[in-house]
Amino acid sequence: MENEIKRGISLHTVGRIVPWAIIDPITSRAVGMTTYLNLEPANRRLEIGATWIGSKAQGRGIIAAAKLLLLRCAFEELGCMAVEFRAHWHNHQSRRAIERLGAKQDGILRNHTIFENGTVRDPVVFSIVEAEWPTVKFGLAVKLNAYQSTSP
Repeated sequence: MENEIKRGISLHTVGRIVPWAIIDPITSRAVGMTTYLNLEPANRRLEIGATWIGSKAQGRGIIAAAKLLLLRCAFEELGCMAVEFRAHWHNHQSRRAIERLGAKQDGILRNHTIFENGTVRDPVVFSIVEAEWPTVKFGLAVKLNAYQSTSP
């Protein structure tokens, strides 16, 4: 974990990524992270990825709240035309989570990345475009209200 944090800081220092800690609002403890990456200011787009959250914090709306904040910043402050998400073809849990955010599948980048162990990653690309943002924002707000009304 320490090496990943150091790597994130070094990539942030040179402007390649913007990493974010995910903080549990109940405990005020860090429970995960997410990142702006593949920053393309000239094309007014970026990717939200490298997201993970501890198992004890899953299913409580924390990721939805974090994504809402990141998407609001991307569309309303940074002026993005599109925000992209990617998930490994075999990571069905992440793909479903991205779809639940309101993102639509754009396609699959076949044989895109070769890992150190020789396996190949086929990322599934999703996006939310500027015109969809108001509806996606509304949907995420409704989900967060549902989480808040059912939490103890």
